[in-house]
Amino acid sequence: MSPPRVLVIGAGFAGVECLHRLERTLRPEEAELVLVSPEDYQLYLPLLPHVAAGLLTPQSIAVSLRRRLRRTRYAPGIAVGVDHERRHVTVRAPEGHERALRYDILLLAAGSTTRLLGIPGVREHALGMKTLAQAAYLRDHVIGQLDAAAVATDPAERAERLRFLVVGGGYAGTETAASLQLLTSAAVRRFPRLDPAEPSWHLVDIAPRLLPEIGERLGDDALRALRARGIEISLGTSVARLTPRSVELTDGRVLPTRTLVWTAGVAASPLMTTVETELARGRLVTTAEMAVPGAPGVFAVGDAAAVPDLAKGGDAVTPPTAQHSQRQGKAVAYNIAARLRGTAPRPYYHRDLGLVVDLGDKYAVSRPLGIGLTGLPAQAVARGYHLAALPTLTARARVLVNWTLKAATGDDFVSTGFQRGRPATLPQFEHAELYGSGGADAAPPEPE
Repeated sequence: MSPPRVLVIGAGFAGVECLHRLERTLRPEEAELVLVSPEDYQLYLPLLPHVAAGLLTPQSIAVSLRRRLRRTRYAPGIAVGVDHERRHVTVRAPEGHERALRYDILLLAAGSTTRLLGIPGVREHALGMKTLAQAAYLRDHVIGQLDAAAVATDPAERAERLRFLVVGGGYAGTETAASLQLLTSAAVRRFPRLDPAEPSWHLVDIAPRLLPEIGERLGDDALRALRARGIEISLGTSVARLTPRSVELTDGRVLPTRTLVWTAGVAASPLMTTVETELARGRLVTTAEMAVPGAPGVFAVGDAAAVPDLAKGGDAVTPPTAQHSQRQGKAVAYNIAARLRGTAPRPYYHRDLGLVVDLGDKYAVSRPLGIGLTGLPAQAVARGYHLAALPTLTARARVLVNWTLKAATGDDFVSTGFQRGRPATLPQFEHAELYGSGGADAAPPEPE
């Protein structure tokens, strides 16, 4: 008789941390562990802006699943449907065919996709910062705009190519704007035909404050630091329409540009809608033990789940952060093992340990354990936190060496061309277009 199968969907912080714990907790005869993911690595998402800016190589933050998970069977593909009554998940393989994987216990840790808000042109023309491919593409695109501007004879085209916009004043957007502005400021010196004052960066957000999650004082410190670098920041403003060569803002301004990076929030993976249980803003509603009511044997964690935040109380749910995802992965591993062994589960409880925002150029804002820091001390805390949070010693060594080499030798500002020719839209990079084209409503083959 085969052991019960624990099927995990998603190789992010929560999914991989759960499997890592289960490998150490459960004996092989107690459970078969299976992971479904389109990629064979765990991405350390908080350092994506460093990849886009050239501080880190892509491999530095792509942690091999085979290095970290020694007993888990990896099944490449994208989960597109869940049938909790028949206990199977429909998976689309890289070649395009679908198969059904059975489970005894299912963990949904499929993460999130970029929230597009239905604004005309964003789906077709905006660039993203959610995947490793997007970060590499964005770096190539920015350097390519400098190359094209340097040979442009039309002043209007030159201005379009040298204006860059980032939408979203949270962690991802602020760090992306800060990192890439430093990239263009350094790179433009290698282009004799470009004036170093020509490239301009704009950060746009509908919120009235920058980085509201980190507190008013630190948010204002970050605002002043970015404006001192020449980044124009427009708060209380959003995008009304985007075209290939301009963006119209809600305050009426029309800015010529060929680059808009969209980081205005995330939405739970569309896979959650196929489970057919209660949702809260697209996230699966769970108990404090991370079980999904109405779906026996199903757990959900991370960005895909609305897990009660017991530290805040009331109706609060945990925010979609890497810190919560990683700790939920550890907690749900205990509860899955408890389910298999017939013991009592534990509710998830975690008090926020603090927040870090690395703005580069020896500056950051950080709030470790509620203590506000700015400047170089904050950056030391931010980078120390990232090094500690990386899941393997190999990843930590690669990141530390990359940071050191960049500080010592600078950047060559090379456009690799690895992503040239591929569709650049946000849904295609994030596989969001797969949902609704089969999945749970299709007739899958017999479960494996």
